[in-house]
Amino acid sequence: MSVKTKKGQTRAERLKSHHEDLAGQLEKRIRERSATIAIIGMGYVGLPLAVEFGRVGFKIAGIDISEKKVKTINAGKSDVDDIKDYQVKELVDLKRLSCTSDPSVLKNSDIVIICVPTPLNKTKDPDVSFILDATNEIAKRIHKGQLVVLESTTYPGTTEELIKPKLEESGLKVGRDFFLAFSPERVDPGNPEYNTQNTPKIVGGTTPTCLRIVQTFYEQVIVEVIPVSSTKAAEMVKLLENTFRSVNIGLVNEVALMCDRLGIDVWEVIDAAGSKPFGFMRFYPGPGLGGHCIPIDPHYLSWKLKSLNYYARFIELAGDINSRMPEYVVEKIAGALNTRRISINGSNILILGVSYKRDISDLRESPALDVIRLLQEKGAKVSYCDPYVPVIKMDSGPDMRAIPLNEKALKWASCAAVITDHSSFDYQWIVENSSIIVDTRNATKNVVNGRDKIFKI
Repeated sequence: MSVKTKKGQTRAERLKSHHEDLAGQLEKRIRERSATIAIIGMGYVGLPLAVEFGRVGFKIAGIDISEKKVKTINAGKSDVDDIKDYQVKELVDLKRLSCTSDPSVLKNSDIVIICVPTPLNKTKDPDVSFILDATNEIAKRIHKGQLVVLESTTYPGTTEELIKPKLEESGLKVGRDFFLAFSPERVDPGNPEYNTQNTPKIVGGTTPTCLRIVQTFYEQVIVEVIPVSSTKAAEMVKLLENTFRSVNIGLVNEVALMCDRLGIDVWEVIDAAGSKPFGFMRFYPGPGLGGHCIPIDPHYLSWKLKSLNYYARFIELAGDINSRMPEYVVEKIAGALNTRRISINGSNILILGVSYKRDISDLRESPALDVIRLLQEKGAKVSYCDPYVPVIKMDSGPDMRAIPLNEKALKWASCAAVITDHSSFDYQWIVENSSIIVDTRNATKNVVNGRDKIFKI
């Protein structure tokens, strides 16, 4: 028999009522914008989130291990391309945003969002150490009624297999005493059309109550929030998105290699195929994959499947093709130099654009870094021009500094190679003042004069 309390409730009913009270109280504070938010990791994901939530009235405490970043944000400045200084300064002045390296602020937070890096180690296995470090800090300070959300990209199962057990070591139970969810970041740096607010947001909870609360939370700032059945499904959504891109880029890179052998212009082929109004989506070849997602995320999925005795063949093949593109670019440069009877050893190579993507400053996983290294290994003297990247901190050897893009730089170069097609570059002028151009992005497609100097991948 169920034992009734003096209020006429069974113990199970009383616990359920308490759980619903915690959930309801948190949802109420979220809707009133009085809930306090802590964001661990104030980079390209964390800072835009802080700005969006601060904009509608929430108070945010940013946490970052970089003292330089902490000082930058507290001074009302941004070090993220898509966030302007005035956006940060306004929130700092209103005392809605502050930043610290001290995780003790977690104990006073209603909501904690984890936005830390998830790189690969040297063997291309997932490095979740930053997630574990963040989880350990939360576990020391977790309290009843708190919502914890992981946004960092990771393999399916991370939230339930790594974060949930650690947080429950406190004696609190997920879905009853605290709430846990996963919502993958979908940041596209430099995208003028889609930002944090208008990009649909995927959310998955460890329990139905967790899902309800995390959906309510993100609906305060994001136009469309899409719930899925579990944190594992939400984790898989992110990996599918970027694996789709990686595999298709791998395919078109291989088509570029085929067209090179066949003497066909791959760019013409893609544009012609793109005229089909159904059944085809344009992807373009390039010097290799870069950025925080596409070169890394598919390997998280591949690694997880290996533990289940499944070999992800598409992922591995695409990764192999994409990782070899910098070598192909160097071969194209060497071939272009050969047409002028110039050896790559001792030649002067000018790299145009080194960030991983047009019109941003992000160097993470940029194929330009591999191209530079390979050229230097072959004895070339390499310089670069990039209005967004003044300095490259090299893994080995001295740092490189950008040089001005002028006639002197182009006349110095035995060959100029377009690796990142920044929109500020005047490609007609570049071609007219260069001896040879190797174009990896089809940036010179509208150039009229000097097309005999251009070599494309």
